[in-house]
Amino acid sequence: MPSFYRKSKLLRRSKVIFGSAALWKPRLVFWLGALAIGVISVGFAELADMAQKAFGALTSSGQWGFLLPLLLAPAGFMLSAFLAAKLFPNSQGSGIPQAIAARHLRDEKDRVKLLSLKIAFGKILLTVLGLFSGASIGREGPTVQVGASIMLSVARFGGMAQARGLILAGSAAGIAAAFNTPLAGIVFAIEEMSRTYESRANGIVLTGVILSGLAALGLAGSYNYFGEASVAPTAWRDWGLVLACGIGGGALGAGFSGFALHFGRRVRAWAQPQPLYRMVALAGICGLAVALIGIASHGATFGTGYEQARGAVEGQALPAFFFVEKLLASFLSMLSGIPGGIFAPSLAVGAGFGSTMGSLFGTSIALAAILGMAGYFSGVVQAPMTAFVIILEMTGDHQAVIPIMAVSMIGYVTSRILSREPLYHGLSRVFISAALRARRSAHKETAAA
Repeated sequence: MPSFYRKSKLLRRSKVIFGSAALWKPRLVFWLGALAIGVISVGFAELADMAQKAFGALTSSGQWGFLLPLLLAPAGFMLSAFLAAKLFPNSQGSGIPQAIAARHLRDEKDRVKLLSLKIAFGKILLTVLGLFSGASIGREGPTVQVGASIMLSVARFGGMAQARGLILAGSAAGIAAAFNTPLAGIVFAIEEMSRTYESRANGIVLTGVILSGLAALGLAGSYNYFGEASVAPTAWRDWGLVLACGIGGGALGAGFSGFALHFGRRVRAWAQPQPLYRMVALAGICGLAVALIGIASHGATFGTGYEQARGAVEGQALPAFFFVEKLLASFLSMLSGIPGGIFAPSLAVGAGFGSTMGSLFGTSIALAAILGMAGYFSGVVQAPMTAFVIILEMTGDHQAVIPIMAVSMIGYVTSRILSREPLYHGLSRVFISAALRARRSAHKETAAA
């Protein structure tokens, strides 16, 4: 009897210290899910780079290779739009609005329509197809939807009730792994995805970011997205650049956001009678326009714009109107409805705008590009803390902490004055409304039966 008592007491103590098997199962599933996000993000990045290089190789080969985008872009856009509508519904666009919408929806069936492993697979496949077609899109927003989809699947498999918190964790882990910016992933989750501080959810977010970051670090190594920069304002005209990039970048970002929301509503209304046919046709027209802009810019506007943005951060001036061309190409790629994000193209637009301002002010191109990225990005997403942290982590420019912070805030205030509705949250309402309409329609059919 004493022996049995001691064993049962030891068992109870071990359960208090280590937890039961029922407690460890969801933890292990969650950890594996976070690690999977890091691994998949690195693989996604490699596929995206390969697609861009393949497009560049095809369009630069032969005497008439530069005209190939006139065929490749419209065909690729149309194929991507068709596959997204028929095989992978709700994979269109960035993917961040879908993740935001899923957090607001309470029914699991509605969430699964926006976030699932099938959609994650389609998102990767079609984003890579878009980059192979020359679309001005990025992989970072799609990585958010992929990460959120993995975590929602983890919640279902592991029997975890914290679906909203896990979607937040998956989104943050996706951003952190995509840019190698762990702090930005956490800030993005708090400021942009949830818009509130939730102490319980933020612990899950932190764990997810750490594990996905470790997986990405093990595969891709430690690096800064745009390399190392060390530039800071040294004269009064440099501080004038802070105002110019903040106000100008914020206004440009507000224009992009406002037009995207306005024309998005117009396109959805126009496509309603024949949505598949009309959206595929629109994608082809947008693809042709993107190809023409790309040819006019000598190929600079195709793809993510990473090379151009990095060159500007390293001090190489971009063409004066590159930012206008890139903004138009990004807007048309987004309007087409094909899967693909705006994070990386927005950074390229901002770097181009900053480069032009730096040339006008006669200041450091590197500093101007960094400030331009912060101002424009903050204007587009209306999330100044995310803009500040992500630019700081991507460039490693700790000499310009205060200027980057100031530009991000000025860009945000300017954008809020001109456009009251944040882009991602405005787009998320489309998915929320569609889910609610489908649910009301299902209730009516059930009641009629």
